[in-house]
Amino acid sequence: MALISLFKNSNQQNPQTLICGPDEFLNDYLANDLLQDERYRDLDHEIVDCELDGLDNLIRTLSESSIFSTEKIIIVKKPFFLTSKVAKKYDRQLQQLLKIFSQAEALTDTVILVASYEKIDRRKKLVKTIIQHFNMVEPIIKPYEVGAVGKAIIKAEGYNISNSALTLLVERSDQVLDTVISNFNKLKVAAPDHQLTEELVAANVDLSLDQNIFAILESAMQHRYQEAMTRLEDQLRYGSNPIQLLAVFENQIELLTLTKLLQKRGRSEAQIVKELGVHPYRVKLAMKNRSSLETLEKVLAAAIELEYKYKNGTYRSEEFLKMFLLSV
Repeated sequence: MALISLFKNSNQQNPQTLICGPDEFLNDYLANDLLQDERYRDLDHEIVDCELDGLDNLIRTLSESSIFSTEKIIIVKKPFFLTSKVAKKYDRQLQQLLKIFSQAEALTDTVILVASYEKIDRRKKLVKTIIQHFNMVEPIIKPYEVGAVGKAIIKAEGYNISNSALTLLVERSDQVLDTVISNFNKLKVAAPDHQLTEELVAANVDLSLDQNIFAILESAMQHRYQEAMTRLEDQLRYGSNPIQLLAVFENQIELLTLTKLLQKRGRSEAQIVKELGVHPYRVKLAMKNRSSLETLEKVLAAAIELEYKYKNGTYRSEEFLKMFLLSV
């Protein structure tokens, strides 16, 4: 099953495909998956990057489709002609493309347009024509859909994943589908039996920097200082410097502080997510923190002061960052 079937399709029976959405990684992943489909895997394929290769090269490639009988797949990347920002100098090429795409059924080749843009200009005649003659796939994911879509992709590729393993995978991927897919590709190597367990995920998918900093902060706030120091030393050993880490600390503490403040004002979890504009999972974790608002404000002020002293050269040693954590 092609992965595009997991998303909104305008006409899945039509092989001519427009993949349209802001996530370039996901769009490319879906296009590459199509190449593995049993209908296409034995065909030659050609990639045309409109920004690098130019529209004349695209037109030449598409025109050859009606001359030669050997079928191939043409992947068109960065089709900027779908956007509103197209220079006047391309008018001739746009008219040629309009003529070609208005007769898309006559093409012997399969064309996959990969449009990784926030939006396309649906008012333009060329764009309307392409939408009319292509299967339009819109892989747009809402934050709460990451787990379900991730699981569907994993299943479609022939792997089984337990619910606990999926939860851990999504957590360690910062609730971002691109990262879920990247980590899933790592897990494939470690799972020759196609079974993804919680133990396998824990052993092969590392915590992100944000997650490590959150864990350090949580440990320090619960006075588990040895655990906090061990995690901090690991980050420093992996190449992070105090200023980088403090920036993430401040971001985490600020989120905890704002969440606590909005909770005191009677806001619900959904309202806090909307007001702060952050991922729901981050708010859920922040709401579990038991520190008082006064404590969080003091810790945030201390972190800001510490960062300032590192930046102006008053402090250089990592020991001052460790002392900050021991004072939390």
